Amino acid sequence: MTDETFARLPEPPYWAVVFSSRRRPGPDDGYAAAAQRMVDLAATYDGFLGIESARDGDGFGITVSYWSSPEAVRAWKHDAEHTVTREQGRAAWYDHYELRVARVERAYGWDAAPPGPRG
Repeated sequence: MTDETFARLPEPPYWAVVFSSRRRPGPDDGYAAAAQRMVDLAATYDGFLGIESARDGDGFGITVSYWSSPEAVRAWKHDAEHTVTREQGRAAWYDHYELRVARVERAYGWDAAPPGPRG
């Protein structure tokens, strides 16, 4: 089964940048467009492997980007446009966020069997 919600990743090891955030209540104010731009920009970087993201109705969200190396993570952190957007997030979009960087050592998944004929 293929689910486009999940990043297609290589065998570990690789790096995960976990961005957990709480959006401020109110209008979008360009947030959705900026978030999509950051995904598109990150995808241009050597070492970018994929991204997964979700946000609930109360504004809590988690985005995990995956990278081939700590050097790739650092390059992304220091991208000029990413830096400007990060500052805009602090000023306009987020009440709080946490960022965690971790090395992924193991990864596995599971799919439910598709429904089949009963006999």
